[in-house]
Amino acid sequence: MFRGVNPLNLDAKGRMAMPTRYREEIAKDCEGRLVITIDQDECLIIYPQPKWLEIENKLETAVGNDEALVAFRRLYVGNATECEMDGQGRISLPQYLRDWAKLDKRVVLVGLLYKFELWNEDDWVANNKRTIEAKKEGRLKLPQEIDVAI
Repeated sequence: MFRGVNPLNLDAKGRMAMPTRYREEIAKDCEGRLVITIDQDECLIIYPQPKWLEIENKLETAVGNDEALVAFRRLYVGNATECEMDGQGRISLPQYLRDWAKLDKRVVLVGLLYKFELWNEDDWVANNKRTIEAKKEGRLKLPQEIDVAI
């Protein structure tokens, strides 16, 4: 399981170093192979390859050709890129994905259980503020069994 916020820098070639605390698990679970795709919130999602393959399998076997399913496949699978962690724990982010998420030098890698999100640092802060305000104003409702005070 991945958790926590990790402020990072991208180098001039668009590479980021995966935080040390995740490297061993990623190397063990997926031999350093990851899949990166875009998210609707203008960030990137990074999956260990086995988890991504589960998602692809569900999308492949989903019955129907409705507009939502086609759009979801197109967005997430169509923009997915495989990458591999190098010997120094770095992954290279393609330019089109960096452009989508407005990633420059300062980024934030967020561990979210079985995946990561990669955000532009300023967008991450703004997203947190929007979420807190929505919770305070009652616009964000969580199921009672997991509702937490913010």
